[in-house]
Amino acid sequence: MAKKIKGLTLHFMPYSEIARLESVERIKKLLKIILSNKVVVLQGRLSSEEETRLIEDTMIMVGNIKGFKGVELAVIEQGDDLTAIQKLRFGIAKAITGQQNALTIIGPATIVKEMKRNPKKLEVMMR
Repeated sequence: MAKKIKGLTLHFMPYSEIARLESVERIKKLLKIILSNKVVVLQGRLSSEEETRLIEDTMIMVGNIKGFKGVELAVIEQGDDLTAIQKLRFGIAKAITGQQNALTIIGPATIVKEMKRNPKKLEVMMR
């Protein structure tokens, strides 16, 4: 009896792909990818309200979609360990250029076992 080996799919997404979408559409697009058992690696980050809404929406889905156990989400940003003046400079540059100097990982809990974050790194453990 051969055991089918499932591969891990990482979906790398530039923030520009979702930047012009309304908040609800942005979350729907991400959920569609996650529900296809892919781990999203997003350049940039969602607003805190969008992150909350994403988690709330997935909690509603748990139990209603067979095999779906929720999502794991973590964000790491440049600048967590900067001085106040460096943060100010960085904030001004970010506002002018529109750069997204963050990385967001969102994946189904059936694939992503755990995410450990400290100011300088993010560890993602997969099942």
